[in-house]
Amino acid sequence: MQIYKDGEQIKAEKSNTTMVMEFILLGFSDTPHLQWMLFGIFLLLYLTILTCNSIIILITQTDSSLQTPMYFFLSNFSFVEICYVTVTIPRMLMDFCTQKGNISLYACSTQMCFVLLLGGTECLLLTAMAYDRYVAICNPLHYPLVMSRKVCMQLVAASWVTAIQAAIGLTYLIFSLPYCGSNRIKHFFCDIPPVLQLACGDTSMNNIAVYMSSMVFFLVPFLLISASYGKIISNILKMSSARGRTKAFSTCSSHLTVVVLFYGTASVTYLQSKSYQSEGTGKLLSLFYTILIPTLNPIIYTLRNKDITMALRKLLTKLLT
Repeated sequence: MQIYKDGEQIKAEKSNTTMVMEFILLGFSDTPHLQWMLFGIFLLLYLTILTCNSIIILITQTDSSLQTPMYFFLSNFSFVEICYVTVTIPRMLMDFCTQKGNISLYACSTQMCFVLLLGGTECLLLTAMAYDRYVAICNPLHYPLVMSRKVCMQLVAASWVTAIQAAIGLTYLIFSLPYCGSNRIKHFFCDIPPVLQLACGDTSMNNIAVYMSSMVFFLVPFLLISASYGKIISNILKMSSARGRTKAFSTCSSHLTVVVLFYGTASVTYLQSKSYQSEGTGKLLSLFYTILIPTLNPIIYTLRNKDITMALRKLLTKLLT
């Protein structure tokens, strides 16, 4: 009789539970007096990212001096950057205008899937770019053979395919959980940590899966990049020509700067224990690697790369004459 009563009680509790089918992105609602100023800043940053990365894609595709593996990867990286910010910023701008952050469960899962897909692809592309620099500096005689057009395309395709599989798997894992409590996401897009906090029931296995995926996409590529640059720096220091050392460092410094900025903020977001990370800190870090770094990347590659600067001057000359 007691078992029957307990079963009835559990059934009643389940029937009274309301499953969440819509979330509310709180974004920057805690600063209502800054909404329109933030709208203007993020719109300007978005247009800057679109323009600068589009220019990089244009000049790397049209300038014959930039038809090398390094700029092939850079062109692909710029394309991913454009897609990456387009997944988050337009939605955020719309929320600023409507003063509503309502997003359906399916739209939220779609946004998360694309964020993970594009973020994962960026991580793997940065690793491929480091490998390209390693071969160019440490094994220059075999560079044309090792980094052929076919190999470059295979590396890019492998980056996309690997990231797609991981993104779909993680998204399914997160949204297979029941959401029956609060539907307020304290973030400006559907990221894993704030969404997972709203799930009902035990999320320990999901947290482990997220942590393991973060290790694969952040820690492993970062270690490979670090090993590549360890060999690169060792080879550069052995060069007898000061001019050769300077040129070698200049071709790597831009990529290394982007790696440190991107991996530094993204790894803290996904690898650090959430008990040590406040909501404000998490939002600030996400803002940094989803918006500010894509804004800085074209500037870093342009200012620190003579080939890109020369190609830009050629393009401007053609447009003005």
